[in-house]
Amino acid sequence: MKITDIKLTRMRLPLDPPFNAAWDPNPRREFTATLVTVETDAGITGYGSGDTMDGFEAYQHLFIGTDPMQIVNQVKRIETINFHGGRYWPLEVALWDIIGKVANLPVATLFGGASDRLAAYASSGELKAPAARADAAVAAKELGFKAMKIRIARHQLKEGIAAVRAAREAVGEDFELMVDMNQMWRMSGDIEPALTLSKVHSVAKELHELKVLWIEEPLPQADIEGMKRVRQEVGVQLSGGEMVRSMGELAHLIEQDALDIYQPDVVLAVGMLRARQVAEAAALKHRQFTPHSWTNGIGVLANLHVVAGVGGGPYFEFPFDPPGWTVERRDFFIKPVNVDKNGDVVVPNAPGLGIELDHEAVKRYTI
Repeated sequence: MKITDIKLTRMRLPLDPPFNAAWDPNPRREFTATLVTVETDAGITGYGSGDTMDGFEAYQHLFIGTDPMQIVNQVKRIETINFHGGRYWPLEVALWDIIGKVANLPVATLFGGASDRLAAYASSGELKAPAARADAAVAAKELGFKAMKIRIARHQLKEGIAAVRAAREAVGEDFELMVDMNQMWRMSGDIEPALTLSKVHSVAKELHELKVLWIEEPLPQADIEGMKRVRQEVGVQLSGGEMVRSMGELAHLIEQDALDIYQPDVVLAVGMLRARQVAEAAALKHRQFTPHSWTNGIGVLANLHVVAGVGGGPYFEFPFDPPGWTVERRDFFIKPVNVDKNGDVVVPNAPGLGIELDHEAVKRYTI
């Protein structure tokens, strides 16, 4: 089998009402999605998405005529491009979709088949006042979610901690809360200094008293000793690694036992095959793997298949923060991926990734 064509379809997300991403200091940034369509001479088509794929056209010829089933070599090709250009992991997603369709199996089964469903946590994306965040947590609990992650900003720590406290008081102790501080990486143009170790230590103590399950990315990636100190001295779990660029960097974090939970996003960090290797390496250290999945619906599915396949957890990140970020908005060009009444997200049992494209939506929102 050979790849005959790779098409990129760029779309503009429907954003009414507006969504103000807590991690993005640029309010003018346009939210877009790119659908990757890989066609083969066997008539099997694979789909991928989750990142913009900007600049990929210059490298597209490296894949035309190659075998999509030779996934190790395809991953190596993508990694050579990563050094010079962008990270084009949505292409790998489309290749796994093809492989699953050829095998007539869900990709999660090819990755180990450890589970066909995962408990989801409602992952918030906006900064909200304490009362509004408490209401959102109660609403998530009523929908069946067993957990929620709350983002707090380094320039609004008092308000952020107050939001966590309000949520805890509203939902009680039988509902897990996590906190994301977003300090391991930066959005373009963000040059403000990170919080100091002493400040993070103080914040971690307050959050630990509120019984948070984990604190995500509280320090810059290089401050491994700082992360280890916070874990040891405060007694709280730390997570991170969602955007780490290479396997070498992730391997170093694991070898140094920097974190309790490793979260590389399979469409934004190191890809699906390498994420499985991260999960295996973390398991050898008795650490957990539960990837970041703040992308669109296809990116959510790609992460879901990997984490369900390898048996990660304890929760799966489910981007959900209405009214700014709903399932319908996130998955606007596919059949939406949702949670059931028990708060679980179920792995599609169709061959490949189980993507059901909404072709009319693709046409409507194409730029």
